[in-house]
Amino acid sequence: MAQLIYDKTGRLLCTKEMKEEYTILFPTMLPVHFGLVARILQSEGYKLEMLTTNHRNIVDEGLKYVHNDTCYPALLVIGQLIDAVKSGKYDPHKVALLITQTGGGCRASNYIHLLRKALVKAGLEFIPVISLNLSGLEKNPGFKLNLEIIRKAIFALVYGDIIVQSANQVRPYEVEAGQTDRTIERVETHLLHEMAKGKGLSFKSMVENFDHIVAAFKAIPVAGEPKVRVGVVGEIYIKYSPLGNNNLEQFLLDEGAEPVVPGLIDFIIFKIYNREVDVDIYGGKWAKKTACAALRHYIEKCERAMVEAMKRGGFRAPGTFADLRRLIRGYLGEGNKMGEGWLLTAEMLELIHSGTPNIVCTQPFGCLPNHIVGKGMIRKLKDDYPNSNIVAIDYDPGATKINQENRIKLMLANARGLARHKVGEEAAEAGETVHA
Repeated sequence: MAQLIYDKTGRLLCTKEMKEEYTILFPTMLPVHFGLVARILQSEGYKLEMLTTNHRNIVDEGLKYVHNDTCYPALLVIGQLIDAVKSGKYDPHKVALLITQTGGGCRASNYIHLLRKALVKAGLEFIPVISLNLSGLEKNPGFKLNLEIIRKAIFALVYGDIIVQSANQVRPYEVEAGQTDRTIERVETHLLHEMAKGKGLSFKSMVENFDHIVAAFKAIPVAGEPKVRVGVVGEIYIKYSPLGNNNLEQFLLDEGAEPVVPGLIDFIIFKIYNREVDVDIYGGKWAKKTACAALRHYIEKCERAMVEAMKRGGFRAPGTFADLRRLIRGYLGEGNKMGEGWLLTAEMLELIHSGTPNIVCTQPFGCLPNHIVGKGMIRKLKDDYPNSNIVAIDYDPGATKINQENRIKLMLANARGLARHKVGEEAAEAGETVHA
């Protein structure tokens, strides 16, 4: 068994010996994106497992070891990790837990400390916690991200967006059930095979892969009339995680709707752009702003290439980060950036402008910034866009799934009523034109 080693602050380290013996567990948020990153890390020699568990005991474990005034995503992430350790599937003395840490003012920097405190309370303080960060916040000898891994992971996140964006437009209409999910698996395997050979990691090859991905989903046979489109926005974990939102996307599919979920790329660009805004508002080093701007411009270039590939392939393409910045003017300033900040409101505006006025805004308990830029902006958006149909759904340990689903069903009923009314108006206008 690997020897437990602590740094000078008393933090338990993940050592090189542990890399050989330990299984690293980490919670999922975006199943496709994180699944790609997990397979990349596995190819680099890490024994790594992405947790996809989804049951009530996860919430109960979180409530045991996390204060109930803490945000719901924190409770779920920590509960899922501890539930996995206690499940009997793993040797508790041969596991490490991986969690992201960005240094922000929200959950992204606090979770790791809450998790360590929870492990002590659960009598599992011998389990090392690994910080996944690009800021040098915490380092571990047994878990290091070299530039090649980081490069592959960034490309995987970009590929994840176009996979999900394309798949979501096909899955509700697929003739053969499950074909979309099988196509996702096939596309992922192709991308990982290319990366293993050093391909798909340049801008030119990325654009070629974009076209390959779009063509793969376009080849899936589809049928049926267009369904009501429903956008999903909110706090990033609850918006994307099936555990966090009670399988919201599947529920919308079951109700005969087409889920429209904004991608991760805009959130990544948003976080980079915030560093530039900090320098503009508070002052700072121009070199930092210049470096951030250069990185942002490259990722925006990748995003534009993705948008063009989707248009070439006949899919409905999302807007760009530049479009979101344009839409938010007059609503929120760019200094409003805690949590999802102005980006959340901008995503709702982009959905409305792109023909998806029906929106579920997911609100986790304990996330004040999200309630301000999400629920707090709905009245203003409805005033400006009377046909918008937005419902805010609260997710917390005490919220009942049936109540959440009933409120979404009411929103869907309103959406279908508005759609019928619009069809009637268009028919009436066409009749008047013919009569004239």
